[in-house]
Amino acid sequence: MPHQGPVTGNNTVSLVNGLQRRLAQSARCAIFAAMAQSLTHQQLTALAQQFGTPLYVYHAEKIKEQYEALTAAFEKCNARFFYACKALTNPNILKYVQGLGAGLDCVSINEVKLGLRAGFTPDRILYTPNCVDFAEIEEGKALGVNLNIDNISVLEQFGNKYGSSYPICIRFNPHIMGGGHYKISTGHIDSKFGISVHQMRHIERIVKTTGLHVQGIHMHTGSDIKDVNVFLAGLEVMFELAAHFPELKFIDLGSGFKVPYHEDDVRTDVAVLGAQVCAAFAQYKKEKGKDLEVWFEPGKYLVSEAGYFITKCNVIKQTTATVFVGVNSGFNHLIRPMMYEAYHRIENISNPGGAPRIYTVVGNICETDTFAWDRKLPEVREGDYLVFYNAGAYGFEMSSNFNSRLKPAEVLVKEGEAQLIRKRDEFEDLLRNVVEA
Repeated sequence: MPHQGPVTGNNTVSLVNGLQRRLAQSARCAIFAAMAQSLTHQQLTALAQQFGTPLYVYHAEKIKEQYEALTAAFEKCNARFFYACKALTNPNILKYVQGLGAGLDCVSINEVKLGLRAGFTPDRILYTPNCVDFAEIEEGKALGVNLNIDNISVLEQFGNKYGSSYPICIRFNPHIMGGGHYKISTGHIDSKFGISVHQMRHIERIVKTTGLHVQGIHMHTGSDIKDVNVFLAGLEVMFELAAHFPELKFIDLGSGFKVPYHEDDVRTDVAVLGAQVCAAFAQYKKEKGKDLEVWFEPGKYLVSEAGYFITKCNVIKQTTATVFVGVNSGFNHLIRPMMYEAYHRIENISNPGGAPRIYTVVGNICETDTFAWDRKLPEVREGDYLVFYNAGAYGFEMSSNFNSRLKPAEVLVKEGEAQLIRKRDEFEDLLRNVVEA
């Protein structure tokens, strides 16, 4: 049942080849279409001057554009989209996404509570925790949200206590390697996420003995998936598992849609993927007589390109080997380059016409906090503003007060108006929860 490599069925292979050809042809056009929605250097500079730096800026209309691309791509099947809010949980972003019509994917009980506070009804929230205390699962049940269980022991506890009285979803590990980096790959055999597909007989015994009502099955192989074959391989596994659950209502394929980080990068062609997934569900309905919903959990796909991180150059430091641009931030504000070797396009928005030079961009933290090695930029002067693109996902969300530095402010630009949605930390915030002995 599980797949360690490409699917070998003739129909699936031809489907994948078509997707890949279309992906290659449309990638560059899609990238420039996305760039056309970017905020300008002048707009970003004005925001930096108004609100100070470092500063996170989010462009609402770009989030809307991404969401509408998904809904259009999957309009021929019963698709639902749940924003994976671990990417960015500012309540103002949650309210905006809720207004677009999306659901919410949560991985902690506090994310669930933030979602409810932002206006999501419980039926539009999917709660997928892992390695949490059973009391947190029960709290999710009490709040009435969709529960996604990824552990045999939790499944058994839940079944013994609640039987068929509350429908659940089961998260499977399909043993498919997917994701742009090992640290964000979640479907391989050594992952902590999901219940192995090899444990199907154990699951069946629990369902039979406790009467569990399984309404959904779920998989998520990782983030930044370049190969669309991963989704099709996963769907094949899910269709095989579906036969074991007669009350099944939906299949959740997670997400991991790729967004471009540099101009030669590619993005997932959701239009092509949507057409093929919808066709597969239509064929399943024809063969099995069941009209299942397909669920997805886009996080980075919705907010990454909508986000900008603006910093100021504090110092230019030249050594015998390198010219450093030292900015007024560090991995305490944007950890992705250090944690995942992630690439972020950087531009000098103060001197875009300057002569190109090679710099290494670093932060002000007392650790190695390199944002970019040997990056060609227009000449950077002390006081210039640098902007990091694709900063909407896992930027502020993973920030910290390391080195007792203050967290930056957040601004939402909507319909041409800029609104402060989180104040910059003040010194007193470092002491807010301290109990002095």
